[in-house]
Amino acid sequence: MALPTTFIASAPAWINSAITTAIAATVAIAIALVVHAIAVRLLSGLLDEFDGVRDIGIARQLSRPLRWALIALALAFAARQVPWIADAWAHVSGLAIPAIIGWLALVLVQIATRAMALRADITTENNLQARRRLTRLTILSRIATFVVIVITIALMLLSIPSVRNVGVTLIASAGLAGLAVGAAAQPALKSLIAGIQMALTEPIRIDDVVIINGEWGRIEDIRTTYVVVKVWDERRLVVPTSKFMEDTFQNWTRESSELLGTVFLYLDPATHIAPVREEAERQIRAHTNWDGRVAGVQVTDTTASAMEVRLLMSARDAGLLFDLRCAVREAMLDWLRREMPQAIARKRLEMERKTDTIEAG
Repeated sequence: MALPTTFIASAPAWINSAITTAIAATVAIAIALVVHAIAVRLLSGLLDEFDGVRDIGIARQLSRPLRWALIALALAFAARQVPWIADAWAHVSGLAIPAIIGWLALVLVQIATRAMALRADITTENNLQARRRLTRLTILSRIATFVVIVITIALMLLSIPSVRNVGVTLIASAGLAGLAVGAAAQPALKSLIAGIQMALTEPIRIDDVVIINGEWGRIEDIRTTYVVVKVWDERRLVVPTSKFMEDTFQNWTRESSELLGTVFLYLDPATHIAPVREEAERQIRAHTNWDGRVAGVQVTDTTASAMEVRLLMSARDAGLLFDLRCAVREAMLDWLRREMPQAIARKRLEMERKTDTIEAG
């Protein structure tokens, strides 16, 4: 009978402590929520005064992590006064604080990325600098996100005593652990380093026109471990980042988007070239896709059955150049068919006729 008597005697103190803890925690959370609402309202009003910031939604993105950060701060202050809150806070703070700080850091990285991306408009005609800025921003933001996540998880794991003890054991045997971790992480580290090199050296940029693995396409997205190339027929090539640092590929817009293109005609070797040159240059110069830089006609090769005529032309970008080449090719073939059908290459078979006559017997 001694146990129930002891329990009953201690019950009022336990209840009082529980009520005090509940009231203190409730008040702390309520204060945190009020401060959060005021802070978000003030932040929204302040940022709405700046042009372009409203589209980013900074206050909206910061609202949730800021709410939990203020609640954690309020509970930390309450823990100084209430022992029960202090005991509970001691168990969860090691996980909660790194998680909230990491969350805030990720949101800030996203806000900064989006704010700077608004200044990089790649829809304009001369968009080299914008594509360069957007590419570097995309790669570095993803590397920063990766680093923040790794550090946050590491800090959260270190707050768990059993995991921390394992870490100490691994550090004690750092030689073997380092070799094992290095071997396992080699592909990830290789891709991460390639991503950093790509951001600094810029072999490719967002919206660059490239030819890789025999495919023509545009750089659609650049990740830390792979690059997405949008092929002309709407397919997507997923290429490891390291491939662009180690293998050869063609970048048609490395310095500018202006390109030269060719159209080849195969004509009869006896064709008079002056009318063909005049008509080809007229067709090129009259087309709206021609950028006014290059328009020329040259005979680049001859064979026994045909001569190769190259039409050289220029355009502002690869897409316009492709359309220009197709249009000029069609127009020239139609003109040759109508005006100079004899210029179309044909295979001949000439036979020498015998001059001797055969007398009839």
